[in-house]
Amino acid sequence: MSVHTAQDIDNSQELFIVGVTSHGKKFRPSDWAERLAGVMSAFRPGGPKPGSHLSYSPWCVPNSFSGFKCVVINRQLQGVEPMAWDFVMNFAKDNDLQITPACSAQALEEMFHHA
Repeated sequence: MSVHTAQDIDNSQELFIVGVTSHGKKFRPSDWAERLAGVMSAFRPGGPKPGSHLSYSPWCVPNSFSGFKCVVINRQLQGVEPMAWDFVMNFAKDNDLQITPACSAQALEEMFHHA
């Protein structure tokens, strides 16, 4: 499995927070990515607007890859709302979720084959 340094993560514009723990277990509940992205829906370019809670922020989007849930988080969130960025990153760390640069699709593929 590919290992990413803190510098790899710090230099990436987008990150995948993957619903797989460092021990290879699938994270539960199964809708965790949608819940996390829903909480973050107010943090968006131009700030919250009426009805913005009905769609995901472009800075925090749920997705899936090879049957595993993930959240794509854009580093722009860190510049605009550092506390929101810290919340998402701490969620990943507190739940032992894997974080990888979004440009690293090969690393994701390797991660899923080991889970």
